[in-house]
Amino acid sequence: MTVLSKRYAPQAIEAKWYEFWESHNLFRADANSTRPPFSIAIPPPNITGILHMGHALNNTLQDVIIRQRRMQGYNSLWLPGTDHAGIATQNVVERHLLKEGTQRQELGREKFVERVWQWREKYGRTITRQLRRLGASCDWSRERFTMDEGLSRAVRTVFKRLYDEGLLYKGSYIINWCPRCLTALSEDEVEYEDMQGKLWYIKYPLAEGRGFISVATTRPETMLGDTAVAANPADDRYKHLLGKFAILPILNRPLKIIADDFVQKSFGTGLVKVTPAHDPNDYLIGKRHQLEEINILEPDGRINENGGPYCGLDRYECRKKLLEDLEAQQLIEKVEAYVHAVGHCYRCETPIEPYISLQWFVRMKPLVEPAIRAVEQGEVRFIPKNWENTYFHWMKNVRDWCISRQLWWGHRIPAWYCGECEHIEVSADEVPARCSRCGAAALRQDEDVLDTWFSSALWPFSTLGWPEQTRDLQTFYPTSVLVTGHEIIFFWVARMVIMGLKFMGAVPFREVYINPIVFDEHGKKMSKTKGNIIDPIDIIETYGTDSLRLTLCAYATQGRNINISLKRLEGYRNFTNKLWNAARFVLMNTANLSAEAIARPINRKELLLEDRWILSVYSRMVESVNAALKTYDFDVVVHTLYQFVWHQYCDWYLELVKPRLYSQGLTATQEQSRCDAQRILVLILEGLCRLLNPIIPFITEEIWQIIRERYASAGTRLSAEQKGRLVHQFFAALQKESVMIADWLESIDHQYVHEGDEQQMSLIQEVIYCIRNIRGEMNIPPSMATDVYITTEDASRRSLLASRETYLKNLINVNTLEIRERLDISLRFASTGVVHDIEITIPLPEDLRAQELARLRKEITKMQTQEISLTKKLQNKKFLAKAPAAVITAQKSKLEQLQLERSKLESKLQQIQ
Repeated sequence: MTVLSKRYAPQAIEAKWYEFWESHNLFRADANSTRPPFSIAIPPPNITGILHMGHALNNTLQDVIIRQRRMQGYNSLWLPGTDHAGIATQNVVERHLLKEGTQRQELGREKFVERVWQWREKYGRTITRQLRRLGASCDWSRERFTMDEGLSRAVRTVFKRLYDEGLLYKGSYIINWCPRCLTALSEDEVEYEDMQGKLWYIKYPLAEGRGFISVATTRPETMLGDTAVAANPADDRYKHLLGKFAILPILNRPLKIIADDFVQKSFGTGLVKVTPAHDPNDYLIGKRHQLEEINILEPDGRINENGGPYCGLDRYECRKKLLEDLEAQQLIEKVEAYVHAVGHCYRCETPIEPYISLQWFVRMKPLVEPAIRAVEQGEVRFIPKNWENTYFHWMKNVRDWCISRQLWWGHRIPAWYCGECEHIEVSADEVPARCSRCGAAALRQDEDVLDTWFSSALWPFSTLGWPEQTRDLQTFYPTSVLVTGHEIIFFWVARMVIMGLKFMGAVPFREVYINPIVFDEHGKKMSKTKGNIIDPIDIIETYGTDSLRLTLCAYATQGRNINISLKRLEGYRNFTNKLWNAARFVLMNTANLSAEAIARPINRKELLLEDRWILSVYSRMVESVNAALKTYDFDVVVHTLYQFVWHQYCDWYLELVKPRLYSQGLTATQEQSRCDAQRILVLILEGLCRLLNPIIPFITEEIWQIIRERYASAGTRLSAEQKGRLVHQFFAALQKESVMIADWLESIDHQYVHEGDEQQMSLIQEVIYCIRNIRGEMNIPPSMATDVYITTEDASRRSLLASRETYLKNLINVNTLEIRERLDISLRFASTGVVHDIEITIPLPEDLRAQELARLRKEITKMQTQEISLTKKLQNKKFLAKAPAAVITAQKSKLEQLQLERSKLESKLQQIQ
């Protein structure tokens, strides 16, 4: 008979069971199954990535969801894959080339792309290996890559259809440009950061007369591209100058002074320089006034020939030299400190430049309306709901999407240009041989690639085989839920909804759960420079995967971020050890329990109070866990299971049944009572393995397989008539080859729920807690027996406590235990506690009098604080107006009880004094 080892060793167990699950195809979904489908498309991590805490949280939550649904009988698909991550991957490979003493330009495009594919094969699968370490139950047979052949065809097909419908166009517009990555960026790929800068007031001489005007700017180097000066038409200060000219310093270019409503009278002097080629707002002003667009920058951020004497300088070198020259000519009026938002490339953190460039764009306005309605009408539901606001804000303020990138790694744009007539030929499948307009064969393909997010936007349906109408697509689209972070709602979530509605006619997912963000224990973002990174792989090596998963779920509170620390991880590692030790104890002490004994129907009337109580709280706990999982309250799920396992099952039930398990020479009735305890221990342990498995799959599989080894074969022999519901569920589950596909525990049986049993047990527990608390605060060692006197005028409570006297004696080191109506004996000195109307008295030596006075005062102060809080709540009009009547009544009863208990303690305090 297999037994659990003395200590839980996660590493060996994790490797064993993951290999078992994968080799037995337990993660695999079946597109032809008649079971209801449930599917999740993984947010594809970048191939450059390694597992960090954000990945660990996001993928753990997905795994919990998919594992539970699989156990519920759904045809569950968790589709894995990775993203080619254009800019990020190209940057990584370029750094590798630099170490080799070369660069991509020397290799050429074809050879460079080959190198990236080689890099991807060697290093790009690291994160998927790490996801396996995390226990991710993905269907690896369906793993996809955003640049595999199928997804590439989907990308080309979408591009052509959008182009043919006039929703995709090419034009020269001002875009965000990264001088480091040498590519365009969409507005969503720019991260703005408030930075301390300067506001320079520069004098522009007037063309007529000897005066000058003053304009303020944070980017003086861009003045080299000025083509006008603007004032607000309602600004009386400058109406006399409208239509006249100023002279651009250094370059001496005449600039017309124009009126435009965009200009804010309160900014600077109320006059602004207009640089259409290097500011998005100036670009629009320039279009309204037909101004010349003068580009002063090379793609790498150096000044071009339009910068006159500054040609060849870096943009910041130019700024420094230009300011020196302006200062020398006494053209700087003043300088002010100024905080402003500076856009940075989201990949390399280089400050971006607004830059006029010929790019490809998607017309977004016609596409967003259906996507807005889908969320408004509840076709897509955000959890928490407040994240809908972020979605709507982006959708309702959307700009055309710049989708071309000046990179070599990525989906090359499927557009060809005719060398004869410049006609654009777009093809989804084959390279066009000739121009469809003039018949010329001289065609050249666009050099640019598509924005990474373009292919990612197609992920939910392209991964299932679209544009082919595959069986996978028919079965698993739309997917059921998306789990992702709030920072990519506009990057990715919104665009997936847009593309899903456009090309599938249906939303890509029904629910979007926005997971929290993981910070360090002080609420600070983790970073290498701060030295506060917690590496999940290191955690797995030290604490085990289950401890990490449990910790992440325990703190996954909706709407709040997670502050994680090693102490918290240690705490949940202790839980896995507690579960292991409890399982080991149960399995050792039920080795003689037969399947036939388990199969005997459970008769509540024959059970002792502790048996009836544990079955009742177990039944309620199962319902609570299921309710919390439905609402994605992962923290509530963990808290509920933790409280039951640690406190109710281990601390109380296991301790209460030990005398029955250890006793010798029992009567037939006593033997049956021991068998009842053994059955309940095993039935609940097996059920806990199923409930905990989605969260901590490795340890629960190891424990469950031992239970299965003992009872699975016997279960097939026993007829259903022999079993009640609880027992039937037990044997049915054990017929499966793994707990991860055993039937999910939806509920137990309401016949076991008994409020009276729970109340009785709760009262006994409170009395024991009170005695333990007194002994602990008075520093009475566990080995020392004490006399205990319990008094209450309530006859029913005296009867209950007297009937369960063995509980108190087994769980507390008691010398004399008396349960009375009143304390009518004289005690020189004693410590007292109060539980409801029950007084607990423990005689103590005289030298502990001062210590007891301090304890009573502390307890009374604690009660007074609780009373004040409850009183304020019951005086709060909003609470009284909104709270259910039952809640208000319960709070009033709690206040009355506190006042009664405090009064008793105050009397005792006076008596001792």
